[in-house]
Amino acid sequence: MATWNSIPLEITYEVLGWIAFFSWSFSFYPQVILNFRRKSVVGLNFDFVVLNLTKHSSYLIYNASLYFSPVVQRQYREKYGLGEMIPVAANDVAFSIHAVILTAFTLYQVYIYDRGTQKISRTCLAISSVVWVSAAVCVFMAWPSQSWLWLVTVFNSIQVFMTVIKYIPQAILNFTRKSTVGWSIGNILLDLLGGVTNYAQMATQSIDQGSWVSFYGNIGKTLLSLVSIFFDLLFMVQHYLLYPYKNEKSSLDADAAQDDNTAALIKSSNPSQSENV
Repeated sequence: MATWNSIPLEITYEVLGWIAFFSWSFSFYPQVILNFRRKSVVGLNFDFVVLNLTKHSSYLIYNASLYFSPVVQRQYREKYGLGEMIPVAANDVAFSIHAVILTAFTLYQVYIYDRGTQKISRTCLAISSVVWVSAAVCVFMAWPSQSWLWLVTVFNSIQVFMTVIKYIPQAILNFTRKSTVGWSIGNILLDLLGGVTNYAQMATQSIDQGSWVSFYGNIGKTLLSLVSIFFDLLFMVQHYLLYPYKNEKSSLDADAAQDDNTAALIKSSNPSQSENV
């Protein structure tokens, strides 16, 4: 079994991993809090939430299997080398569990809060259905030969695919509305930090082991970081450069409307004062 060659690099690996965990985990809360304060999910793309739930569920299956299962770990070392370290850390498993819970809760908010005219698209439901049916077929294919590493790699590939497409509906919605109001930029800033530190964690392990296996042995984690960073930068451009005035104007209009409603409510609750005037 592989061991660390450098204690400082091992500590750095753990620190970077938990920074990524907290960054990615906390990235869910700005949107949840924003939904709660507005009592509305208008501006949040529902396809993004549904696809995200599929993505994180698949990633949880991969991380938990490779981290806890001796059988999967043995098959991994047989494929990549007996001296190779398992490329999944405790922070990866913890993040996946937390991500599934928070994404499911966000989907619950979509159900209970004002949705306006928005709804989950048929395309999103079709993609999610095809993905899970395909995953079920792969389970039956892997069972006879006990190809569990191949199976969990399939789930890892699913999470990469879902990571690529989950951001697209939100990016299109922002572009169509020419605004990012109702969608939290705090989520993206924390997601960017998580992606950078997650990639740096893998680089630290590669430096210590003198091997690139940590990158291509867990290609899903590698692509997760790179794809997340790309879309985070895109969303930052949308929020800060393309639609900043629209965001500010929409926020001011919403506040003004709320003030008008409050004033009308006060006036209607004091009919005697209105008559005197």
